[in-house]
Amino acid sequence: MAEKNWHEGSMLPIAVQAVVCLASAVAPSCAYANSLFPPSHLGDVDPNLAWEALIGGVVICAFLVAIALWIHSALRRSKRSQLRRNAFVSSAMNNLNQGVVMTDAQRRIIFCNDRYLEIYGLTRSDLRAGMNGHELLELRRKRGVLGASDDEFFDKASSSNGLITELPDGRAILVKYFVLPNGGSVATHLDVSEQRRLSRQLASTKQFLESVLDHVPACVAAKNIEDGCYIFANSAYERFWGLSRDFAVGRNARELFGPGSAASIEAADRAALDSPDGQYRNEFEVDRAGARRMVASIRIVVRNESNKPEFLLVVFEDITDRQSLSQELESTKKFLELVVDNIPVALIVEQVKDGRYLLANRSAETILNRRREEATGLTASDIFNAKEAKLIIARDEAAIKKRGMITEEHPISTKDGLRLFLTRRATVLNDAGEPQYLIKTHEDVTNRRQTESRMAHMAYHDGLTDLPNRAAFLQALNQMIEACEGTDEEFAVLCVDLDGLKEVNDVFGHALGDKLLVEVAQRLQDTARGGLVARLSGDEFGLIIDGKQPAVGLALAQQLGEALAPEFHIDGRAVRAGITTGMSIFPHNGPDGAALLANAGAALFRAKQKSRGTISLYQPEMDQQIRDRRVLHQDLSKAIKNGELSLAFQPQGIARNSVAESEIIGFEALARWQHPVRGQVSPAEFIPIAEESGLIVEMGEWILREACREAASWPKPLQVAVNLSPAQFMHGDVVGLVHSILIETGLAPGRLELEITEGVLIEDFDRGLALLRRLKALGVRISMDDFGSGYSSLSYLQAFPFDKIKIDRAFIINLGRNPQSAAIVRAVIDLGHGLEMSIIAEGVETIDQLAFLAREGCDGVQGYLLGKPLPIGQYAGLVGRVEALELALKTG
Repeated sequence: MAEKNWHEGSMLPIAVQAVVCLASAVAPSCAYANSLFPPSHLGDVDPNLAWEALIGGVVICAFLVAIALWIHSALRRSKRSQLRRNAFVSSAMNNLNQGVVMTDAQRRIIFCNDRYLEIYGLTRSDLRAGMNGHELLELRRKRGVLGASDDEFFDKASSSNGLITELPDGRAILVKYFVLPNGGSVATHLDVSEQRRLSRQLASTKQFLESVLDHVPACVAAKNIEDGCYIFANSAYERFWGLSRDFAVGRNARELFGPGSAASIEAADRAALDSPDGQYRNEFEVDRAGARRMVASIRIVVRNESNKPEFLLVVFEDITDRQSLSQELESTKKFLELVVDNIPVALIVEQVKDGRYLLANRSAETILNRRREEATGLTASDIFNAKEAKLIIARDEAAIKKRGMITEEHPISTKDGLRLFLTRRATVLNDAGEPQYLIKTHEDVTNRRQTESRMAHMAYHDGLTDLPNRAAFLQALNQMIEACEGTDEEFAVLCVDLDGLKEVNDVFGHALGDKLLVEVAQRLQDTARGGLVARLSGDEFGLIIDGKQPAVGLALAQQLGEALAPEFHIDGRAVRAGITTGMSIFPHNGPDGAALLANAGAALFRAKQKSRGTISLYQPEMDQQIRDRRVLHQDLSKAIKNGELSLAFQPQGIARNSVAESEIIGFEALARWQHPVRGQVSPAEFIPIAEESGLIVEMGEWILREACREAASWPKPLQVAVNLSPAQFMHGDVVGLVHSILIETGLAPGRLELEITEGVLIEDFDRGLALLRRLKALGVRISMDDFGSGYSSLSYLQAFPFDKIKIDRAFIINLGRNPQSAAIVRAVIDLGHGLEMSIIAEGVETIDQLAFLAREGCDGVQGYLLGKPLPIGQYAGLVGRVEALELALKTG
């Protein structure tokens, strides 16, 4: 090892050898010199010393020469070593697949490999000594292989993504620039043309696949197995759920859907993951926008290259309208037969070239009159009789010739008799575009067509009387107008209202009322003698009669009234009914059916205002009356909101022989309306409008609240009576409303008296009775208003213990004139006292009436004799506010 080190690298052995050689050469010379020059000839100098000095000098010179030789040899070896290293690095860098350029701290190029020159079409001669980076970029820019500025080049190349340079020949070069710690830099240039091509191809392929999936009619989605979050959804999925895929991706079922739907989806996912083959099909309900939908789904567990589950593919379709069909298609015959057999229509597949049946499902057995296995391989001629086979073959050939879909309905003989089938024939072409298969479906539509026929009849006929309905009546009207236009022909439109139907329903029940309507419809048809009769609404009929008008129309209306005058005998009961008629005439009273019917209705409205049983012919001013009524309804709605309503209070007193003796015990609150334009509107006008339109509910709540608030402020604890409409019992919580108002106003429940009519119990007896009992449980008093004007009052008195009975003013007005009225009032007073109910009479206007009621023991009276309905300020003394007024005057 020492010998190797000696020869290979150390200069010290060489110097030693040189000195030894020099000494061996000089030593004999010295000895010879000593023999030639004796010491005596050197004078005073010692010859030995001189020789030693000479020898020493030679040795030193030799040593210096040796050192010089050693240094020169070391430098040559170091330079050869550096050149070898540089050659190795240069060879390695030149064989890289990417170009490399290196600069020093002064941006001078110190290295540029061959790949760089090759990429940009440069040669070594293009690079001069001392060239810096900016000059190299300028050279590339002149050669047309750099389009960016220097700043842009260095900014983008030094970023994490690097700079992509597009070359004229279409290549793409990725440049990355790195600054070294010593101030120098390294830039790499990699040809990424192939990678970019593959990336674009991958993106194009991905876009293509997504486009394909977006055009698949079934809903397709994919989700991670680990967290159940969706990673993909197609357009059909978005349309079904009504949410975007961007919103769905990254969320799981519980974040997207309701609890029920999410639970069903997660259960299906678990079943798919637990299935041995990684597939699971099922049908389940989901909640979509509040509607339950049935979907059929297939779930497939997709595995990676390591055969580990990676994600779950979900394909589903809405099968709400055809739940028995599977939406997944497979190529195997077993699956195809399973699907085909579950189609609820007959399906037959026929081979075009020979007309033989290749496939038939179970439903087709009804048409084939044999098992489907027996039909396979046969032709129509083998299965059907000659006449039927000839017809079937002709239709098949027509479909094949058309190469499209042919749909028709025709009867087919089956074991159940002749049935109507909807047949569809579709031709399937082969790859060459020639007909290969004929697919035929036969759907039994016998029941459907019968149902549609019945529904069409029902759409234009009344279900009870089987008369044409309003839609059919208007259609007939328009047809009649078309026939009469351009001629001098006339016809009349009659609107007939059946009088007394409500009373029949109330007394005998709606079943008997319906039978009455049927009988009335029959009599109207018999009397109309061929004219069109229709049922327009519950108790309203319409008729069209041609001839000279109005004489013919008026005569028919009179005949209709006479026809309905005799009693109807229904279920052993004798029932009477009358009619009120309104009439319009074409062409004088309207250009179209809607106008004629509306004007006949206006005439009917006028007739009912006059008197039941009358006949009214349309007059133009009736339109104005109806419009005024509509405007009044709109104004009333605004009046309730704008505070235009007020309360008037009419006193109620104890029945005594004189007004002075009749002590005031309470007041009845009555609504008043001060219209900003019309002035004071009569309750007789606006109360019926409020009842008909439903505004009475809102108005009634305001009246009740204001009356209770006012009464609670009276110094005297007098009673306050408030009328409740039947509509308030039918809509809303009337018991809760009364309770909350009593708490809100602080009025004692015993001071509030609620007046109701028998209409509360007529509409829904059991419900009305239950509400009255709950109201009475609050502590308020219940009074029956207008007693004696209805039909069932006695039965209602027996069912509910009213606190008070109010005798209708119609009986009080006739006291002293009509003995029957006196007898009725006397009987009602005795009846009420027998039931332990107090009696109050309204409409008392004379001293004689007051005295009569006092003598008969009536408990209370109300009417103009005691006082008119006025603002409560007019009765300040009666409610105990006089002292307060006097105190205010004294202190004012």
